[in-house]
Amino acid sequence: MTGQLSGLFIYPVKSLGGLAVPAARIEARGLAGDRRWMVVSADGRFLSQRQEPRLALVSVAAAPAGWTLTAPGQAPLLLNAAETGQRREVQVWQSQLAAAMAPAEADRWLSDFLATPCHLVHLPEDVVRPVTSTAGHPGDEVSFADGFPYLLTSTASLEDLNGRLQTPVGMERFRPNLVVSGPPPFGEDSWQRIQIGTITFRMAKTCPRCQVINVDPRTGQRGSEPLATLARYRRCDDGVMFGVNLVAENSGQLALGDPLRVLA
Repeated sequence: MTGQLSGLFIYPVKSLGGLAVPAARIEARGLAGDRRWMVVSADGRFLSQRQEPRLALVSVAAAPAGWTLTAPGQAPLLLNAAETGQRREVQVWQSQLAAAMAPAEADRWLSDFLATPCHLVHLPEDVVRPVTSTAGHPGDEVSFADGFPYLLTSTASLEDLNGRLQTPVGMERFRPNLVVSGPPPFGEDSWQRIQIGTITFRMAKTCPRCQVINVDPRTGQRGSEPLATLARYRRCDDGVMFGVNLVAENSGQLALGDPLRVLA
């Protein structure tokens, strides 16, 4: 089976807006720059669109020294990893690790926007977060992403879903890193290893979806779709599935248009 890479996305801050990019570097913990920042509650637990759907309204853009955040009613905020300071313990699902704290200005900015006390933290290069899922292998690592370094979806799978919805949704609802075109709907479910360009990936598991896909990124409001429709035909013992989690087996560069080959 063949195809090509038709979408490439990074999410510099977990659960905030994503960026479509033409090329990106493959690293063990994910695409370079992907989910290296995260919003946490006052007690250090990660916050996402599950608890705070308005996080979807915060846009992220590249800046010369890092990233610029913008949100309705807020002045732009510049993030620079070099300006992070003291480390504190944070929790992402089952993982506890030491993250670097952003300046107090960033905490105030996010706390004002969400109307709840919170902090912004950065994942230092010297801190390794192992993959905790039983589908991982020893030595697998991940950024602040939920469970695995990469998430892949396909255009045909989204077309299949949209054909069942009254109001179609965009791929941004599913927050993938890699989008491929060519394979049939949900063909990715059965893959074991693939190659995109010069990069080989091991398929870890299909990805169970939650209420985050029901958050409209344009409004920050949560509805009932597309999860309700997806659940009618994509439910299994582990949840409602859309997309697959991957681990890269080598490093290098990916770019839009790179060919896809299913190896096993």
